[in-house]
Amino acid sequence: MAKQGSACPRVDIGGQAVMEGVMMKAPDAIAIAVRRPDDSIVVKRRDYASPAKKHPWMGWPLVRGVVNLVTMLSFGMTTLQESTEMLGVLDEEPTKFEKWLAAKLGKGIDKVVMGVAMVLAVVLSVGLFILLPTAVEKGVLALGASVTAATLIGGVVKILILIAYMIFCGFVPDVRRTFQYHGAEHKTVYCHESGSPLTPENCAPFTTLHPRCGTAFLLIVFIISIALSLVVGQNIHQFIWRFLMHLALLPVVAGISYEVLKGLAHSDSKAARILRWPGLQMQRLTTRQPDSKMLECAIVAMNVALHGLPENAPKTEEGYTLLHSYKESEPGYVFPDAEPQA
Repeated sequence: MAKQGSACPRVDIGGQAVMEGVMMKAPDAIAIAVRRPDDSIVVKRRDYASPAKKHPWMGWPLVRGVVNLVTMLSFGMTTLQESTEMLGVLDEEPTKFEKWLAAKLGKGIDKVVMGVAMVLAVVLSVGLFILLPTAVEKGVLALGASVTAATLIGGVVKILILIAYMIFCGFVPDVRRTFQYHGAEHKTVYCHESGSPLTPENCAPFTTLHPRCGTAFLLIVFIISIALSLVVGQNIHQFIWRFLMHLALLPVVAGISYEVLKGLAHSDSKAARILRWPGLQMQRLTTRQPDSKMLECAIVAMNVALHGLPENAPKTEEGYTLLHSYKESEPGYVFPDAEPQA
């Protein structure tokens, strides 16, 4: 079993919890596995090429952190939408506004809904984590406190809002199940990194806390943001200018935070273990212990991302590959005969 918080290998396999399933991203492919209400597992796979392969400058240090933040925001929302469609229970009727917007823009309803969701997510994030803390900073400054004190208090407020938001989400049943799949993703990644065969029994003993998790990244972002604001914002007192300063620093913060996260994840020094400890503890709010069926989904996603879809596998009416056990996704597995469509 991997030691909690131990460094991960240089070849990174990423993942994401989705609606009743897991997405795994290998260097050249992405796979999503979802467990449907009938207990079957549907999986899809598509090729993936990192932006840095198409545009080498996007892989430069600091720049790659900004590129990763932007692409993962879009990619994460798209993946959640795909998993919901794969689950086969998406029956919400688009709103009149969404239909009107689709007609005006000449886009499909799905793309419009995804675009609206992304805009709302960005607006909510800016409001909660930039606008509100900046208002707190302004209030502290109005009380006669120093800029340093205001910046530190505003930073603490950001972190407290993040913690409160995660705790609140944990009380929502559907989100709590997603947190369990998040734990399944981490356990499976750890098991793969250890070189052990991917089985629910082998994955189960591993910790749900992984040093490369996005939750840890968020905490690093906030800490780096506080540090930079202490340097840049010493002579900025007006609310609007402090708000714009925090916005302008976002790319710099993202770039530095990404490099810090990667460095801490790949180092097993005592200093690295100490520095990544807070981020690991934050993951206790966004991961839960998964059951064996959730681990099976994560294993299927990992196997398919790394090795491809099993040969001669049956398909659903929508075209997804249909499995009934994680063993059917193992490398070299071949279905004896195609089964009828689900």
